[in-house]
Amino acid sequence: MTIVITAFERSPDGGQGLARDTRVRWALEEVGQPYEVRLVSLQAKMQPGHLSLHPFGLIPTFEEGDLALFETGAIIFHIAEHHAGLFPDDASARARAITWMFAALNTVEPPILELVTVKILEGDKPWAEERLPLVKDRIRDRMAQLSARLGDADWLDGAFSAGDVMMVSVLLRLRPSGLLDEFPELAAYVARGEARAAYKRAFAAQWAINAADPQAG
Repeated sequence: MTIVITAFERSPDGGQGLARDTRVRWALEEVGQPYEVRLVSLQAKMQPGHLSLHPFGLIPTFEEGDLALFETGAIIFHIAEHHAGLFPDDASARARAITWMFAALNTVEPPILELVTVKILEGDKPWAEERLPLVKDRIRDRMAQLSARLGDADWLDGAFSAGDVMMVSVLLRLRPSGLLDEFPELAAYVARGEARAAYKRAFAAQWAINAADPQAG
């Protein structure tokens, strides 16, 4: 059965790897699974056909035979469960990898997304200027905790896992703000993720779609 994922036909980030389909592409590349991509426009994502796959009108979605999934955490968990390469064989190590997936999505990503909201969606509000430093400080608190836990290790818990796929993908969203560079250990950790051959293939595939669009940027 061919795996089919969805992605924006023109990514809001211009193909810089921040769109969430990049996470799924990366996971599939890590486990050596071929896949096809169905491109979705900003208009089509709210049409019944796409909403039947993703009730909130977002990307990516994942289809394999009769199975249809949404939410990157659930998709990558499914990929890791069914293909070797993203979960350790040891049961305890596997449980810890899953814990890091949840930590990336539930603990680390929310304040990062709040920064995007206050800068882009709420930037014209009279209180935005006062709120921004508070949001950045909340992110710094999380980054300090994560950096202390990572220490000088290459990955979050021994060997590279699905937890690292998710955490690196989340931290990449900090790069445009400059906050990631304030934590050299985390910046190096992200760079190690980007240096993986599977990530490079995933990024190139996402970039190629947008590079082919002369209006993308």
